[in-house]
Amino acid sequence: MNTTITAAFVQQFHDGFVAANEQKESRFESKIINRGSIVGSSFTANDMGTIEMNSVTNRYGDTEWSIPDVGVRQALMSDYDLAVPVDQFDLPKLIANPQGDYLQRCLAAVQRKKDAVIYAALKGSALRKTDESGSFSGTALPSGQVIAAGGTGMTKAKIIQTKKIFRTNEADEHNGEELYFAYDAGMLEDILSDTTLTSADFMAVKMLQDGNITGKWMGFNWVPYELLTGTSTKTAVAWAKSGCHAGYAMQGMVDIGPRRDKRNLIQIYVPLSIGSVRVNEYKVVTIDYVV
Repeated sequence: MNTTITAAFVQQFHDGFVAANEQKESRFESKIINRGSIVGSSFTANDMGTIEMNSVTNRYGDTEWSIPDVGVRQALMSDYDLAVPVDQFDLPKLIANPQGDYLQRCLAAVQRKKDAVIYAALKGSALRKTDESGSFSGTALPSGQVIAAGGTGMTKAKIIQTKKIFRTNEADEHNGEELYFAYDAGMLEDILSDTTLTSADFMAVKMLQDGNITGKWMGFNWVPYELLTGTSTKTAVAWAKSGCHAGYAMQGMVDIGPRRDKRNLIQIYVPLSIGSVRVNEYKVVTIDYVV
């Protein structure tokens, strides 16, 4: 009798999915110049160097012209997509709504791809030309904007040197710039393990309590990003907001519908077309560190 009663017990089924941990929002999109919707296969950004006053020694002499270095940057649009199938035969068997949970995973992947493109533009070569009839060629970061690993992890000296470079270039808060510094778990470990950095003189007490460096510290807004490139040596990047542009030819155009050629399964399709370019080498610093 007992076994027949227990066989009739009701089992409650899960009506959702336990999603794997992932970065769901773009960490960089709001921290660079967003050019919005782009029409075409590329977009440009103009840059201009500085000029200085000349000393006048001959009142009636010839005019001395000062012509600033002017260039045009080009950001090429790159296309990406993501398609996820949900079999029609599975729909009646699931209380959970696969479209809702699957769609959220797709949108999270879009946001991560935005960051990957912007990160590559910040640290990579920027296409630039200085003559209308000329061609675009790659412009890399000058050596003075690159901090080598030097056989060490992320140290206090490297962070201070990074801030010094921005001040030297007049590219810090004194010129109205907002500075950002991307970090990952390895950098977090190095910083929180440094007894000088974790003293009250260098870091807020709350930061020590939380074990979190997100927020403004040492002149930078710290941005968590776990996809810094490299294996034994990784490359972090610090930048001023105006130092990089990004634009979109296609984003947020989600299509959910049946595929007649695939037994009417439901397909979730998300496209993305994005371009990004660094517009000023002196507003970006890369910092290599040993993992």
